[in-house]
Amino acid sequence: MTFDNKLSIRPAQGSDVAHIHAMIVELAVFEKLDHMVVATEAMLHEGLFGSKPACEAIIGEVNGEVVSFALFFHNFSTFLTKKGLYLEDLYVRQAHRGKGYGSRMLKRLAQIAVERNCGRFEWSVLDWNEPAIKFYQAMGAAILPDWRVCRVTGEALIALAER
Repeated sequence: MTFDNKLSIRPAQGSDVAHIHAMIVELAVFEKLDHMVVATEAMLHEGLFGSKPACEAIIGEVNGEVVSFALFFHNFSTFLTKKGLYLEDLYVRQAHRGKGYGSRMLKRLAQIAVERNCGRFEWSVLDWNEPAIKFYQAMGAAILPDWRVCRVTGEALIALAER
């Protein structure tokens, strides 16, 4: 991997929503999950910048071109009794990979977690994405083998709520 110092990282702004949305779709295609994307730019804008934002994002730029994003939010650890930083998605556009941008984005998120006195910085990775797993391990992340993500969505969510 060659490191390119041209990347600048900044908090996302409302004008970045179209770029973030486009990269979410690119990420979904890569993960073979594009059939699950229902997000619109308007919904994303509300989640990031509405009256009660649910998440935040940082943007990676090279010469004014948006080349990466990371979307994150706070969770809470009952064991640590501290908030944590949860990375929902990190994406670097294909043409800009291998330049150290993903590492720089993760480092910035770790800095945000430390600045905010978070007890943890966590995210999930698909079990088949071996390059990402190796990358995260090289960055110091522990892959937790004993934990599985539990998810309830759509009709199952409604059924559980009505149970």
